[in-house]
Amino acid sequence: MKIKNILIILCFITGLNTAFANDGWYNILNEGGNNKGIKCTEAIQKTIEKAAANGGGTIFFPAGEYLTGALKLRSNITIYLDSGALLKFSENFDDYLPYVEMRYEGIVMQTFSPLFYAKDAENITIKGRGVIDGQGKAWWNEVYRIETAKGPIPETKYQKMWVEQNKGIVYEPYYKRTIDKHFFRPSFFQTYNCKNILIEGVTFQNSPFWTINPEFCDNVTVTGITIFNPYSPNTDGINPSSCKNVHISNCHISVGDDCITIKSGRDADGRKYGKACENITITNCTMLSGHGGVVIGSEMSGGIKKVTISNCVFDGTDRGIRIKSARGRGGVAEDIRVDNIVMKNIKEEAFVLDLFYDKDNAVEPVTERTPIFRNIHMSNITGGNVNKAGVIRGISEMPIQNISFSDINIDGKEGFSVITASDVEFHDVKVNATVGSSFKISDSKNLILENSGSSTPIKGTPVIKLDNVSNVMINNNFPFNATDIFIEADGKETKNIFVKNNVFNNVSTVVKKGASLDKKAIVE
Repeated sequence: MKIKNILIILCFITGLNTAFANDGWYNILNEGGNNKGIKCTEAIQKTIEKAAANGGGTIFFPAGEYLTGALKLRSNITIYLDSGALLKFSENFDDYLPYVEMRYEGIVMQTFSPLFYAKDAENITIKGRGVIDGQGKAWWNEVYRIETAKGPIPETKYQKMWVEQNKGIVYEPYYKRTIDKHFFRPSFFQTYNCKNILIEGVTFQNSPFWTINPEFCDNVTVTGITIFNPYSPNTDGINPSSCKNVHISNCHISVGDDCITIKSGRDADGRKYGKACENITITNCTMLSGHGGVVIGSEMSGGIKKVTISNCVFDGTDRGIRIKSARGRGGVAEDIRVDNIVMKNIKEEAFVLDLFYDKDNAVEPVTERTPIFRNIHMSNITGGNVNKAGVIRGISEMPIQNISFSDINIDGKEGFSVITASDVEFHDVKVNATVGSSFKISDSKNLILENSGSSTPIKGTPVIKLDNVSNVMINNNFPFNATDIFIEADGKETKNIFVKNNVFNNVSTVVKKGASLDKKAIVE
């Protein structure tokens, strides 16, 4: 009887094992892989293909060290890295061949396969508590070698391959220096024309180029991940481009370039595809080292719209919120909301909205090449130890339009500069600058400054400086501290400046009038 029971139990266990063996869970150690750091690309890729052939599944990496080349993900595949698992990518460039169609800095081309790559797929997941290391230093060093060469150097086989496979590629003259390298590093993770993407929990480090870079994708969720790239070229954190329905949350990012950037293609190539990046939410993230905390552009030729950024901390980034483009890019950045942000130790500007990003060229007629910034609103933001509060700079044929700042407090060196803009409002904004005016506004119209000024006014320096502006309301201000000059206005084009409903008991000079100011420009 006991033997019979044992046989029954053994049969039951065997049945369970058989069931689990077919439940879509593939332990890579049982599929020919190893966790000893010996390259096993073939085993991993074969397992992905095997799972995909069975309708999908999870490729499980237990604790240990794994080494692989580029991996092509399929529909319904999950890569799961357990705690203690370290997945490293090869430093041999041959392991990223053949070239594939991908997007590099907003231009579609044939080049090295991204480390994780998928095209025309769905339901792709990378999750767990493990670490994925791109070992990007080999790629960075190759870029440095090409860029620092003194005079012509022989082209590598990779550069020759790039030229052969990208004949007829179209780009603007200003981008020639980049194209002439003929060497384009792979993104760490790029899904191309895919949908239903989830990246959760894992740590990415040492990316060769941009880290998380979905292109032309729908329904992308990135949550709870850590990205760490040291000082290195163009190693952005999370860069959705021409995607819709993107959710980024609870991430910790410290990188060699921008932490999170929203893009939609470069110049004519971006307009050719004409696919906006839209319905984007970013929340509950911390950004440390990086050129920008959250950046929109500069590759925005397909348009960027319906973006919310909230509940984030930027500590030590070069800039906070940065929206950038230039003549020739085209595209519209609009319907953007930023709320509940704390910034600290910002090396440059807390806010940038700039249409002179990477070139200063001649005025053009308004065409599809003309970039547009409009309907952008920022509120409930605190900034400490900031170099400059902000820069808003439009182009004469397309001023930046309908911008508001509400409930903002900035302590730093310099204040806001507003140049060539329309319909800009500051409500309850305090900028405590140590050098210059808190607000310098020129060549702009339709402005409101309500309860906005400085808690630390500088002797002999106006809090608000106006030059060639029109239709301005300055109201509901009550400077608590002794203020030498509140407003300085000048410029032949300055008119319709209304200074109303203010209490200036602590102000020595309410308005200092410049020599070219019309006598009727100020209405008090």
